[in-house]
Parts: sequence; structure tokens; C-alpha cells
Amino acid sequence: MFQSEIRPSQVNDLFEKVRNHNYGKYLLKMIIAKARGIENRTIDFEFPVTAIVGPNGGGKTTIIGAAAILYKSVTPALFFAKSGKYDASMLNWKIEYEAIDQEARTNDTVRRTAKYHNLKWARNTLDREVLVFGVSRTVPAAERKELRRCVSNKFEVPDDRIDNLSESVARSVAAVLDKDVSGYRHIRVDDRGNVTLLSGINDTGESFSEFHFGAGESSVIRMVLELEAAGNNALVLIEEIENGLHPVATIRMVEYLIELAERKRLQAIFTTHSNDALLPLPNNAIWASVKGELYKGKLDIRSLRAISGQISSRLVAFVEDDFAALWVQHIFSAIPDVALDSISIHPMKGDGTALKVHNHHRIDPSAQQASVCVIDGDSRQQDSAADFVLRLPGQCPESSVFDNVYENIKNVSGVLAVSLLKPYEFESRLQQDMESVRNTNRDPHLLFAQLGKKIGFVAEARVKEAFLSVWVSLNEPYINYFSEALGELIPKETDTVNMGQG
Repeated sequence: MFQSEIRPSQVNDLFEKVRNHNYGKYLLKMIIAKARGIENRTIDFEFPVTAIVGPNGGGKTTIIGAAAILYKSVTPALFFAKSGKYDASMLNWKIEYEAIDQEARTNDTVRRTAKYHNLKWARNTLDREVLVFGVSRTVPAAERKELRRCVSNKFEVPDDRIDNLSESVARSVAAVLDKDVSGYRHIRVDDRGNVTLLSGINDTGESFSEFHFGAGESSVIRMVLELEAAGNNALVLIEEIENGLHPVATIRMVEYLIELAERKRLQAIFTTHSNDALLPLPNNAIWASVKGELYKGKLDIRSLRAISGQISSRLVAFVEDDFAALWVQHIFSAIPDVALDSISIHPMKGDGTALKVHNHHRIDPSAQQASVCVIDGDSRQQDSAADFVLRLPGQCPESSVFDNVYENIKNVSGVLAVSLLKPYEFESRLQQDMESVRNTNRDPHLLFAQLGKKIGFVAEARVKEAFLSVWVSLNEPYINYFSEALGELIPKETDTVNMGQG
């Protein structure tokens, strides 16, 4: 299981800094009135490190480009180049901003606008250091035109243009790559240092140039060099942060950005297709951009294919969390003749997000699947069979399942014992252990883990599966309600499917 190096207290402190406007410069909010496929959508930055996820063409780069052009140092053409009559769609683009800039206004936030009008950008910009790392950062050294002059047996530079990596750079790179780079050097190829080359040293003391680096290794070192040299309150924009990186290195890179946010009051916004990049971040630090819609919260990247209609299933179920997904899976499996492999279930990390995604999916003309939203019993969202928003029974999902099985334990104890990989005769002790766990439990989310430990270190996942299997056998009326509410939306093994469609 993933264990972040970032402590909850650090995360809370950074949230507080943003809430208290404890920054010299900080982008708080953008209202994208119109830019590419996004219209009349608001995105805020409650946490100083923000991830933008979504499918290709979903609007991720539009968001970081919109953030960049608030600042004077970034030319709009870097993100929003216009190619004559072929870019007529840029007409009336407009972005509004709320930001902190202590130089412009000490005691309040500032508001600015950028708009494309009369074939040019009109911007009321702010001053801020902005670092942009595009996907080209992982182009191998051998393919970079500016380094061609270094490909020669005679290549050499004076010693005064060769620098060792600073202690902070070497330490930060090592934290990301899990590699000692203290002996690496940074070579200024030209007098001004506009073109640079890295060199390393192997375990036997032999040196080697950047032409023999991995693309990910090179990009991380170069990024860290710039990030450590940046001043306080800089804005960092990174496209596809996972590009060229191992999943573990991706996680550590995000953790490094969080550490920089704490140490240098840096703000970072990055795009990603990687679930790993989201792991260190709190929910409010993640936005999904899908076909002009913006969703806040920790969506699983795999879920984005469902949101955008790019999966082969015929019915998509959006639920609140992982346990609800498992529960709904068992409910579907109890429906006769159901084609389970044609149903995909996606936890959305919250009832509001699940409902919003479901509603968007239903009106999306490109979506090829029907959808249902299944909310927890204690959700404040409104259920509606007509809109295919169904509610699970009970209040807290875990305690609802546990208690329902416990109430009927005399009739199902033997079956439950066998499902828990215990002998049938274990049923009498199982009843006692369930009673003990229920009496002492304080957090319902831990019920299954506590019971598994008590009966002999049975895995929590196995305990959940066993209870849910028994639960569906006890709740035929609810299974019937669920099945009737969805009706023909439920794919059946007997359904006819066009071979050319997903």
C-alpha cells in the first residue's frame, strides 16, 4: 500500500497558507469564459500543487496555458498560437483571474483579464517568475539540435564553465530518482550558458555525458536545477509529469513539488495521465478536464475513459468509493443472466462527483454506454429512479452490510464461515467474534479488517467478499428493485450486440 513521505500536517499547513492568503504571489482562481473547448467553467487552486487529469484533447493543456498567460513573462503564443484563418475559433476567448500579488495590492486579492479580440491578445498581466516544462523536456540529448556541437571527439569547454551540482540539487534529484548524483556536473556549452550539457560518473569512476543518460534522468536533473534556482513564489507548469519516469519516481516528483511549496512558497500545476502522480495529493488538489467539463476530486484515471465514453462496456456505474463499487458489483452479479463483463463500475471518491459525472455522461452525445449513479445510503444527493440515480440501503455502507448479515447470522453462519476459508464448524465461534467486533468497533470502515484479524488474520478483502456474497443472498427484494429500476439498461448474456461496436 502507498505510504506518502508527505505528512498530513504538511498538507494541512499548505491548505491553511492558501486560505489565509499567506503568499506573495499565488493564482487562486480562473474563470474560463471561453478557451478552446472550455466555456464558462471555474477552476480554483486550494492547494499549491494541483494536478489536471483527463483524456487526450480533454483540455488539460488549455488550463495550464490559461494560468500561464496571466503573467507578463509568458507569451500567449507558447500555448495558444494562431495560424491565420485556420484558427478562427480563437474569436472572443476570455479568461478571468483572481490572484494574490502583494506588489500590486497588499491587503486584498487582485482581478485580471486576458482576452483575444481583434486578432490579438489583450492582457492585464502581473509580474511573476513562471517556469514551464513541456513534454519536449524528455527528448534524448542525441536528438536535440542545440547539442549537436557537442557530438565530437574534440568537444571540450574551459574548466570555469563546468559546475558541480549543488548540495540541494543533488539531494533533491536523489530523492526522486533514488540515485546518487553528487558527482554529476553541469556544463555550460556557450559563454552565456544558454546551451548546457550534463555529465555523470559511474560506480567505477568513469565519466559519461548526457548522451548516455536515460531521458527521464536527464529531465529530472534539468528540472530540479531550474526549480532550486527559482525564487520564492514562482509558478511552475509541467505537462505530463510522468513522462519518462518510473511510477515510483513520478510519486516522488510530486512529493518534491509539495516540499518546494512548503520551502519556497512555490505553486505548481501539472497535467498527467498517471494514477501514481495523484497518490500524494489531497482530493481538492485534483481536477479532471473532460470535453469541456471540469470535475474536482480524486478520479481514477481509468474512470476517465468511462466519463468520455471511450470504453467498451455497455453500462457504466458511477459510485462513491471502492467499497460501494464492490457492493454494486455483487448486486449486479446476483441478477439472473447478467453480462458482467459488459458493466464497468467506477468509484468517484465522493457522491457529488459521482452524480455530476453521471449527469454529464447521460447528456453526452458521444457516449456509447448507458450510465447509472449509485449513491450511499447516507448521501445528501437526491436519488431518482427516473434519472437512474439509485441509493444503497442503510446508512454507512460497511456497517449496513455487516449488521444485516449479523442480524441473520443464525441462518447463514455456516455459509459465512466457509466463505471466510474456515471449516463449517467454525460458525459458533464466528458469531461470538462478530459480536465482539461490533461491540468494540468505533470506526465502521474498519469492521471487516478487525473481524479478519480476530478470526485468524484473514485478509480484509476476503472478509468483504464473504459478507457481500451472503448479503445479496439475504436481500432478494433489493436486488429485484435494483434490477427493475435499471430494466433494459442491464446488459444480458442473451442480448444481441453489433460486432462493429464496443
